[in-house]
Amino acid sequence: MLSQSRKKLKSNSANLITLTNLSLGGFSTIAVVNDQPKLALLFIFIAALADRFDGAVARKFNVESELGKQLDSLCDLISFGVAPALLIYSVAFQDLGQWGMFASVLFIGCGAYRLARFNVSTCNGYFTGMPIPVAACIIAFFSLFSESLPTSFFFILTCLLSFLMVSTLKMKKI
Repeated sequence: MLSQSRKKLKSNSANLITLTNLSLGGFSTIAVVNDQPKLALLFIFIAALADRFDGAVARKFNVESELGKQLDSLCDLISFGVAPALLIYSVAFQDLGQWGMFASVLFIGCGAYRLARFNVSTCNGYFTGMPIPVAACIIAFFSLFSESLPTSFFFILTCLLSFLMVSTLKMKKI
């Protein structure tokens, strides 16, 4: 009985970390809505740490699964697609109207495509396109400078990162 409990705990541990990632993405979006962009940024960075460890835990306990892979991508879309897009919209794009909405939604859409492509591909030691957590952390970091950098910088950065996610650029896994 104890052995079964340990096995179940191991199999659920990676998914629990993945759901922590999702929760942090949710907290980030709520922080943006409550006009707390620095807190939103912090939640995105902590979500990136959780995302870094969920796969490692699954591999360590030999509990990798298709369910876990899909769950990870859904959670990543919230934490690294929706949350940073909402953050950058709130600090830099509100005055751009439809163009600000376009750049924010482009980031989400390209991130979703990147995650879906990753789920159906076989990666041999490299990523195709920029991983969405990397793009999200770059957006989040630069949001700190929203008052000192021009809006055009954020628009170009967001569009560039969006296209890098869906590019065929090969990036070595670390």
